[in-house]
Amino acid sequence: MAHFVKLDQNNIVISGVVVNNVALDPNNEEKSGIEFLNNLYGINDNWKQTSYNGKMRGNYAGVGMTYLPLEDIFIWPKCHNEAVLNAQAAKWDCENSAHDPIQ
Repeated sequence: MAHFVKLDQNNIVISGVVVNNVALDPNNEEKSGIEFLNNLYGINDNWKQTSYNGKMRGNYAGVGMTYLPLEDIFIWPKCHNEAVLNAQAAKWDCENSAHDPIQ
């Protein structure tokens, strides 16, 4: 099974689906999965594949996460405005708790 998430115009994850492997081309899993989903739903939406074990794109994508195309990762919202992105770890550095959380 392959996991895909649908992104809005701001690259925010708005939903997720699972696609059976028989619908996928094993040589190009993501592209074939996107084509399958767009054909299935009769749309042309922005989909990205995600990995349940986090081995792809840093984190398993969930609703509310953001896809960062330059880093090719999914990231949770910032913990506070001064948080610094650690793209290699696919997380925000939120160590400095003296900052106010984002409201």
